[in-house]
Amino acid sequence: MSSSESKADSALTPEQIAVHLGEDHPDIRQAVRRVCADFPEDWWRDLDEREAYPTEFINALTEAGFLAALIPEQYGGSGLPLRAAAVIMEEICAAGCHAAAGHAQMYIMGTVLRHGSEEQKRKYLPGIACGKLRLQAFGVTEPTTGSDTTQLKTRAERTEQGYRLNGQKVWTSRALHSDLMLVLARTTLAADVKNKVDGVSTFLIDIRECLGRGLTIRPIKAMVNHHATEVFFDNLEIPADSLIGEEGKGFRYILDGMNAERMITAAEAIGSTRWFVRKATAYAKERVVFKRPIGANQAIQFPIAQSHVQMEAADMMVRRATALFEAGLPCGAEANMARYLAAEALWNSAEACMQTHGGFGFAREYHVERKWREARLARIAPVSTNLILANIAQHVLGLPRSY
Repeated sequence: MSSSESKADSALTPEQIAVHLGEDHPDIRQAVRRVCADFPEDWWRDLDEREAYPTEFINALTEAGFLAALIPEQYGGSGLPLRAAAVIMEEICAAGCHAAAGHAQMYIMGTVLRHGSEEQKRKYLPGIACGKLRLQAFGVTEPTTGSDTTQLKTRAERTEQGYRLNGQKVWTSRALHSDLMLVLARTTLAADVKNKVDGVSTFLIDIRECLGRGLTIRPIKAMVNHHATEVFFDNLEIPADSLIGEEGKGFRYILDGMNAERMITAAEAIGSTRWFVRKATAYAKERVVFKRPIGANQAIQFPIAQSHVQMEAADMMVRRATALFEAGLPCGAEANMARYLAAEALWNSAEACMQTHGGFGFAREYHVERKWREARLARIAPVSTNLILANIAQHVLGLPRSY
């Protein structure tokens, strides 16, 4: 994200951008694979059964510097480009590990990097980079507003000391395993602004200081081990320096980071697709029924091959989107298309892998059912594929607005 800032005034045009083919960032890929090798599939299965958070894994990623990849060197990070961050997440998922336990820190911090004060950057970024602080929670979605973020009900009212928060968030992942939380709240009612995106502000709150004095966090049991929670604000007093940037412009700040979020999570989906294709291919070669490998049957071959084709297409779109991002050029359409293609490829590969394994796909020892459950989420979060199609229809094709 920082590299996007540095290239914001670049004179590059789309025609001048080169997209790397093949296995780019090989040193990073090998380093990620070495870390993931210490966390085999059985480790993740046990974690899933206990609904536990992968603390040891997150610590290992942090110690290796991967979760600080996008933090500038002056604040203790690596200052790597977004493409490198996408590669990290892709390799984690390709190894059968669970990148979602740490991915939010990658794109949430972009709001602080681009819109936080220098004092806020010095206060938080070095601690995040070295692992003393975790920024893994993002309080946006609410029970009654869903994807319509401009209509959120959580309020932040000015006080003499700062702000008073009241409201509720839902599907706020990892709030019980994070030190800091980025929160969107209305500082001006929607009825009192001309543009519906105005009047929304972004706050960075310290969960450790707020729990028990107006902040309540409750876990949500779900089909995937994403550590989802409900978050309640009941007259929570927060200091004035919790505000990121200018009051009332928080929605625009969040939009800045959504392209990066789309690309990073698309790369994760590509990594998981690689895992499914590899798993399905290996099983199709070794499983013998009616005296022949089941992989000799086109009903098995074609879905796996189709998944591979879709995966390669999604990968190219992610590379294109991140190249535009790094050049400081518009990339919203590419980010959304990359996310759509990757989500569809992932779900199709999950289905192909499950069908290839037949009844054994339901057995936990094969690890397919766990990853299959995780794969279904990609078509809903962090953005619905329906919303992506509506966005492309309106902003790329010029069709009438549908929402």
